[in-house]
Amino acid sequence: MKRLPIGIQTFSKLRDPADGYVYVDKTRDILPLAEGGGYFFLSRPRRFGKSVMLSTLEALFSARRELFSGLYIEDKWDWGRRYPVIRISFGSGDFRTEERFDRQLQWIMDNNQENLGIDCGKETAPEICFARLIKAASRAYGEKVVILIDEYDKPIL
Repeated sequence: MKRLPIGIQTFSKLRDPADGYVYVDKTRDILPLAEGGGYFFLSRPRRFGKSVMLSTLEALFSARRELFSGLYIEDKWDWGRRYPVIRISFGSGDFRTEERFDRQLQWIMDNNQENLGIDCGKETAPEICFARLIKAASRAYGEKVVILIDEYDKPIL
């Protein structure tokens, strides 16, 4: 019997057969978003699957086909195209001061540079690194950059 994925927030963990979690295929709903491009703001109540959805989009745009085996989208997506994905999550970290916020943001930018194999240079301002990262990723991959932002409201709260 499969287990319920309580507290699991990553698509790859949900889809790993060794873990045996129940997964309800939502890729029929994700496909129009992914193909449509543009900017989307998705708001749902807490604990309603926003992080899992972003993780699913990250896997999709990163062309991780093996995770989509048997799902609706498997034969409808161009797996030969891999997009650069910048993932920003404010779900963890200390945001009580502007200095701590900047330090956390720089850590997020550093992780994205590492994941994409791109170096923004020695600039310390996170906003400049972010702009450079977008430009460099687009140039390196020859594709539009996918930017996924999760838990955007935590620093405000």
